[in-house]
Amino acid sequence: MRIMVVDDHEVVRLGLRGLLERQSGWQVVAEAATAEEAVSRALEHQPDVVVMDIRLTGSSGIDACQQIISQVPETRVIMLTSYAEDELLFDAIAAGAAGYVLKQIGSDELVRAIETVGRGEALIDPSLTRRVLARVREAARKEAFAAFADLTEQELRVLALISEGKTNREIAESLYLGEGTVRNYVSNILGKLGVSNRAEAAAYAVEHNLKDHMKLEGR
Repeated sequence: MRIMVVDDHEVVRLGLRGLLERQSGWQVVAEAATAEEAVSRALEHQPDVVVMDIRLTGSSGIDACQQIISQVPETRVIMLTSYAEDELLFDAIAAGAAGYVLKQIGSDELVRAIETVGRGEALIDPSLTRRVLARVREAARKEAFAAFADLTEQELRVLALISEGKTNREIAESLYLGEGTVRNYVSNILGKLGVSNRAEAAAYAVEHNLKDHMKLEGR
């Protein structure tokens, strides 16, 4: 495995080089202290894996990661950082980083992390996994909310029953409404969702997980 080490502290780079070159079949082909050097040397040496500090002098490691991935797409980047900050983590993921680990991990764990990334797999420090899952769930909740943001609570109830295949009469009986009132609700729902008929409305409700949305909102 051909590796490049990027850190603005020479002592850290030397330590990483010593650790990594003790591994059979591994070679540190380049070092860099800045984001600009990292991009330039990645283009020159085409490493398999870049182990890069997220905080560098000048441009950040995230900027360098994004440029390296776009210009040398076969290279895998693992971000090594002292900071367990959510925004840095998600920015690194968005930039294309294949791995994100904290410098506090042991040398054996770092070697395993680089092996994992080198195989083409993704890796996030276990201490940060819960935050990632929480962010994903929150994003899903916001997406569901946006999908039904224009509907009133009663329209949501009517749409839920439409998605179950209920007729206007059955909806009216279930919600203690008149059939004419239900027809008006259905018409409003179709207009707000931008769909043409009940089948499309039902498909929209299923696609955007209406039932889960209503549970989350306590409806």
